[in-house]
Amino acid sequence: MKKNLIIHLGVICVLFFLQDIFSLYHQGNFARILVLAVYGIGYNILFGYTGLLSLGHALFFAAGLYAAGLSIYHLGFSVSQALIFSICFSAIVSLVIGYLALRTVGVSFMIVTLMFSQIAYLCILYFGEFTRGDEGIVIQQSKRVLFYLDLSDPTIRYYSALIVFSLCLLFNLWIAKSSFGRVLIAIRENSDRALMLGYNVQMYKLSAIIISGTISGIAGASYGILFGYVGASFAAVPYSIFPLLWVLLGGAGTVLGPLIGAIFMFYLIDYASDITDAYMIIVGIALLLVTLFARRGLLGELRYRFFPWIP
Repeated sequence: MKKNLIIHLGVICVLFFLQDIFSLYHQGNFARILVLAVYGIGYNILFGYTGLLSLGHALFFAAGLYAAGLSIYHLGFSVSQALIFSICFSAIVSLVIGYLALRTVGVSFMIVTLMFSQIAYLCILYFGEFTRGDEGIVIQQSKRVLFYLDLSDPTIRYYSALIVFSLCLLFNLWIAKSSFGRVLIAIRENSDRALMLGYNVQMYKLSAIIISGTISGIAGASYGILFGYVGASFAAVPYSIFPLLWVLLGGAGTVLGPLIGAIFMFYLIDYASDITDAYMIIVGIALLLVTLFARRGLLGELRYRFFPWIP
C-alpha cells in the first residue's frame, strides 16, 4: 500500500509542476482532462471493479452539472453551496437509479441505464425554459468565485481541477486496497460465489452505483463551475460512451487507467481533427488497434505483463 501511495502521490506532484511548463492552451486542455478523468474514475468503480456495464452514466454527470449550474444561475447559490448541493443531489439520483436498475441484470441493466439517461436528456430539452435546452447556460465569471479565488483564471482553474482529481484518485486507491474493493472485485469475477460466501451482493452493487454516480456528479459540477457552461449535450449518449472508452483504453480496474485513457483520447481527437474533418475515422482506427493489441488497456497490459502490483 505504501509503494502504491508514493507512486500515485508522485503522479499528482508531476501534474502539479507540469502547470509551470504548460502553455495556456495545454493548461486549459489538462484542466479539462483532469475533470473528465474524475468522471472516468467514477465510471471505473462501477465497471472496472464491480463489473456492471452502464450505458447511461451521462445521467449522473449531468445531475451534478445541472444541480450546480442551475442552483447558481436561478437560485443565486455560491460555488461552495452549489458544490454541496450537487454532491447531495447526485448521491440521491444514484441511489434511486441504482435501486431501480439493479432489479435487472446483464444486458437488461445496460438498457435500463441507457433509458434512464435518455429520459433525463429529453427532460432537459422539454423544460428548456428552465434549463435552456441545447443552448445551455453560461455561468457568469463573477459567480465563479470560491473563497475569493476566481475559478475562471486559467492557473486557479488548473489547480482546482487537480485538487478534485487528486482527492478522487486517492479515494479510488483506498477503495482498490480496502476489503470493500476486494469484495467488489469478487462480485465482478463471480457474483454467485460471492453470494454463497455470505456477502450481500445487491447491497455492494448498490453502494458501488452510489459511489460511482456521486463521483461522476462531482465531475459534472466541477466542469460546469470551472468552465462556466451547462448544456444538454453533456447528458446525451456520447457522454455515456466516453468514460467507457477512457476506462477501456487506460485499463479497467486500474486506478490511473481513467487518466491515461482520457489523455490519450483527448489529444488523439485534438490532433486528428487538425489533420482532417473526418477525424473520427483516424480515432476509430487508433482505438481499434489499441483494443486489438492491448486488450486490457494501456496500463492494464503493463500490470499483466510486467508490474502485477499496480492497483
